[in-house]
Amino acid sequence: MAKTAKKGARTSKEPVTRDYTIHLHKYMQKVSFKKRAARAVRVVRQFAGKVMLTKDVKVDTKLNKFLWSNGVRNVPRRVRIRLSRKRNEDEDAKEKMFTLV
Repeated sequence: MAKTAKKGARTSKEPVTRDYTIHLHKYMQKVSFKKRAARAVRVVRQFAGKVMLTKDVKVDTKLNKFLWSNGVRNVPRRVRIRLSRKRNEDEDAKEKMFTLV
């Protein structure tokens, strides 16, 4: 059998926008109270990087305020986010694409 090149969407990084719901409650299990909101922001960053295949992830200030809205301890159980993969306008940037959450 001859090897054929796969035509996968994984290799193409076009600008795209998608909506997701992150169930934060399952990531907050066994996390101490004073680290919950910071961990939630980190989880959102990791999720966005994994789904959109970019290392450069920028979290919007409104999302950050929403995650911290109930204080450091009481993080919202779920958060609905819109992920946008965009082209990086900086010439000296390491990554060609970045994700805006």
